[in-house]
Amino acid sequence: MIEEVKSRDTWRRWWLVLLALTVVVPSGLLLGRTIKSDAALVPAPSASPSSMILPSPSESPEPVLESTPTKSPDQLILPGAVPAHGSGVFAYATTRGPVLGSKGPLRRFRVAVENGSNEDLTEFAQQVVSTLGDARSWIGGGQVRLQMVPGGEPADFTVYLATRDTAGKLCERGGTNIRINGLPYTSCRTTGRAIINLDRWRLSAKPYLYAKIPLATYREYVINHEVGHELGHRHEGCPRAGGPAPVMVQQTLTTRGCTPYPWPRRGNGFLTGPAL
Repeated sequence: MIEEVKSRDTWRRWWLVLLALTVVVPSGLLLGRTIKSDAALVPAPSASPSSMILPSPSESPEPVLESTPTKSPDQLILPGAVPAHGSGVFAYATTRGPVLGSKGPLRRFRVAVENGSNEDLTEFAQQVVSTLGDARSWIGGGQVRLQMVPGGEPADFTVYLATRDTAGKLCERGGTNIRINGLPYTSCRTTGRAIINLDRWRLSAKPYLYAKIPLATYREYVINHEVGHELGHRHEGCPRAGGPAPVMVQQTLTTRGCTPYPWPRRGNGFLTGPAL
């Protein structure tokens, strides 16, 4: 009887062990599949934790800024490639400027920069207004007033900054060939348009470069010269060898024996030369 009880107890223990193995092994296999599936959703690290440098919670990473060409008052040209082609579409300044000058009829103008020229519209508009608003410019004689208006409003003329190829096409369309050695080189004026060539805006011109005159001064000249055409002034010659050149001399090409000078006025009057 005792042996029979022991035999039953031994069988019961073995049955319980077998039952436990039957439950635990499949659960372990299922758990293993789940972990493997979750791990597949986590990308492998690109660097080991010891090689990664992370900001502390109180710090934020510094933004990465692209370097831009430095502009200084005595800079002769701007570094970097100048786009030769643009989109042919222009963005117009949307602000209204003050009335420049105190006497004379009011001439309103717009300012536009070609998309793809990589030039800042606001900065260009500010330079145009600053130049035309100077007492040494056309307003200084009390014969005309000027005002920049938003691009959507009517205007008497527009000052454009255009890439070389676009400037060439716009000038040619208005009857002026600005090509030298096959490439559009100078700026021009056509009816209602003062068109400034981006090459000259960034690279100046030989008479100014030879005299080591800053690009900022050449820019004043080219604005005054092309707007001067729109105001009815024609090309002029040098009145005195070695003296300052009238602004209507084609100073982008030659000063005709004068020295470069960017303003229509000098002293108390307009600086003029013989008509050409």
